[in-house]
Amino acid sequence: MSPVVDFHVHPVVPGAAKPWIMEWTSKQLGADAEELLSAFADPGNLARLFKTYGVDYSVLLAEDSPAVTGTVTSEQVAAIAAGRPEFIPFCSLNPNLVSRPADELRRLVREFGFRGLKLYPTYQFFYPNDRVMYPVYDVAQELGLPVMFHTGSSVFPGSRMKYGDPLYFDDVAVDFPDLTIIMAHSGRGFWYDRAFFLTRLHPNIWMEVSGIPPKRLLEHFPELEKVADKVLWGSDWPGVPDIPGNIQGIRALPLAEETKLKILGGNAARLLGL
Repeated sequence: MSPVVDFHVHPVVPGAAKPWIMEWTSKQLGADAEELLSAFADPGNLARLFKTYGVDYSVLLAEDSPAVTGTVTSEQVAAIAAGRPEFIPFCSLNPNLVSRPADELRRLVREFGFRGLKLYPTYQFFYPNDRVMYPVYDVAQELGLPVMFHTGSSVFPGSRMKYGDPLYFDDVAVDFPDLTIIMAHSGRGFWYDRAFFLTRLHPNIWMEVSGIPPKRLLEHFPELEKVADKVLWGSDWPGVPDIPGNIQGIRALPLAEETKLKILGGNAARLLGL
């Protein structure tokens, strides 16, 4: 049986998120987010929570987006994941705040053993195909690190959706053919069609479907099985709190059982060597 891998988890760090992020999360949870989530700042509690949800591995995402959402540093994520093989840490860096982002990526991997990189173009204000990012991609390709990008829409104040268009990954995929490119949210809202087309076109581009209600997945991607080997499931917890319902929603889809196993964790396990 393939493991269940949640490829999109935002760990809780008290005081890290902007006030409007906590307000939005409170609406999703139906309760005060700060109060409800405070217990899960403890890594042990977080690990137990995901175990009760039936999740075997969780990809924990750092974020350095102080203008829009807030900052959970790579070092904080490394500390949460330390000694817990069920947590897969992804670092982050903001190319507008780091003078030598490629050197910073190399340092983070060397010192903390990160398994991937998460970037937030719509919150960090850069186009993915900007040549300033190419040294970062070169290091990631050299080290075999997958790079996941936020794509598509965002409701948060200050975000710039023009940077979230998946079309920019066409350049990156061509120029870095051995770099694994993961589109978080699969172009959510505006660009589902582009995300799907690019996934079919380029062997090194993958789709990640966090934030998309499972019951609408085939509405947006009616030919999803054609890219079954490159689709990753993620919850976007705590913004999407009902992880068991999310998993069950994937399992209820009219897809081949093998496809559902791949989406829920088989593809992630292969990609990350779990």
